[in-house]
Amino acid sequence: MISYNRLKDFTIQVFSNMGASDGDARLAADALLAADLRGVDSHGVARLTGYVRLWDAGRIKFDTKATIEHQTPSTALVNGHEGIGLVVAPNAMQIAIQKAREVGTGWVSVKNSNHFGIAGYHAMLALEHDMIGIAMTNASPLVAPTFSSERLLGTNPIGIAIPAGGQEAFVGDFATTTAANGKIEVLQRKGEQVPEGWVQAHSGEPSTDADELKKGGALLPLGGTPDGASHKGYILGSMVDIFSAVLSGANYGPWVPPFVSFLPLPENPVGEGIGHFLGAMRVDAFRPADEFKEHMDTWISRFRNSETVGDAERVVIPGDYEREATEERLRDGIPVAEAVISDLKELASRFELDF
Repeated sequence: MISYNRLKDFTIQVFSNMGASDGDARLAADALLAADLRGVDSHGVARLTGYVRLWDAGRIKFDTKATIEHQTPSTALVNGHEGIGLVVAPNAMQIAIQKAREVGTGWVSVKNSNHFGIAGYHAMLALEHDMIGIAMTNASPLVAPTFSSERLLGTNPIGIAIPAGGQEAFVGDFATTTAANGKIEVLQRKGEQVPEGWVQAHSGEPSTDADELKKGGALLPLGGTPDGASHKGYILGSMVDIFSAVLSGANYGPWVPPFVSFLPLPENPVGEGIGHFLGAMRVDAFRPADEFKEHMDTWISRFRNSETVGDAERVVIPGDYEREATEERLRDGIPVAEAVISDLKELASRFELDF
């Protein structure tokens, strides 16, 4: 276990050594480690070395600032100028929040950005303003559409955060695939197989090999198989791709840049960088906020107290597990895999940091 504060201080120092300002280094570390706190180990500090490699390759810049290229009272197009998504996305979300404060809702589409961590972090920024937050991003193509053998979509996650009153907020954060790539990477490190319905071989045949992506295989959309309604996951992933990239002018489909630096950038790009889509809706633009939150409490209480099946002890609300993980990990520390610790030690040696 490593304490959250220790891990965050180290992460801030790494980003600072990459040229980030104090504010950007802290924001990036906060966004990145939100994944570790919430139990999404695949998207937290385990990816820190990946960001460093992208910086080494000149594909992430810390000496640029995102700019608004076009806007209306309720919308904006933001150019991230190849900045790190961990900074570009939360800043874009603040633009959406400000527009919602002024006119009721705010919608921001982002181009020319990079991987932004977990979608839930950005959506949750709206909660403290009595707003509903939405965040989504496209990602490098690892997913085969239903009936296809080609990798054309990313895991393309969606995050949504809805405030409540006495109850905790409803926070949904999910990939539009059966499993996020990071979960498969965790199983790779453990030398374990993946469940059926997560991946397929290059030929399109089902597979449980955790290394299938390295062999040209693909992740499967949410649902896993046509009989399992994978077309619905395919639709969701496509929606994220279009809102995040076709709308903003970022790369979409098979042209999205890979997160790993050793893979070449796609030829003949159709846009700029990776795209995000962020939104904020002021609750009182629809009905009084207190009234809404009272009914959200009723909704949450009713679902939480519904009858269970089998050996299940309870019915959870989206965000329950992650909130409980946050409380536990702030208290007891964050579990970090040995392979990740080895990577962090290499970064410490490179940047002459104490770890």
